[in-house]
Amino acid sequence: MRVETERLIIRSFEAKDADGVLRLWANPRANCYAGDKIGTMEEARQRIERSKPEYDLAVCLKQKDTFIGTVFGLREEPDTFSPCWNFLQEYGGKGYAFEAAEACFMYLFEEMGIRRVYAYTDEENLKSQKLCRKLGMRQEGFFKEFMSFVNNPDGTPFYENTFQFALLKKEWQTGLEKM
Repeated sequence: MRVETERLIIRSFEAKDADGVLRLWANPRANCYAGDKIGTMEEARQRIERSKPEYDLAVCLKQKDTFIGTVFGLREEPDTFSPCWNFLQEYGGKGYAFEAAEACFMYLFEEMGIRRVYAYTDEENLKSQKLCRKLGMRQEGFFKEFMSFVNNPDGTPFYENTFQFALLKKEWQTGLEKM
C-alpha cells in the first residue's frame, strides 16, 4: 500500500526509517505500547523487517519522505479492523495523525472492503479520543479497569479505564456525503 495525501506519504517501511522507528518506540507515550519498546538500532531494523505491509505502515512527510509515525492495526475476519496510530512527539498537534488515519480509513473501507473499524484508547489519552471523534467514530463503550500494560510502583498491575470507539462503513459514507 502507498497512499499520498496533501502533506503525507503512507507506505511500507523502508530501511531508512530505522532511526525514526527507534526514536518512536524507545519511549512509548501510551502504556498500551509499553510491550513494544525497543532500545537499539538493530531492534529498529528487526521491527521494520517484521512489519506486514498491509497492516503496519510508515507515515512520512511528503516533502522529504521523512518518517514521523506509523498507522497499523489488526484485521479480524471477515471484515473488521482495529486501527492504531503512533507519532513522534514533535509532530503532534499538527493534524498529521488525522490526515493519516483518514486516508487509512478510506483505504480500509473502499479498497479492503472493511465493514467496521474500532479503536481502544485509555481514559487519559485525550488526544486519541479527540482524534477518534474527529474521524466520525462514536463511543461504544467505557470499560473500568479493562487492561493492564504496566505495573504500579509496588509491582501490582495498573489497570486502565478504556474507551472503545467504532465506525461502520455506511456511517463513514454518510459522513462523506455531508461534506
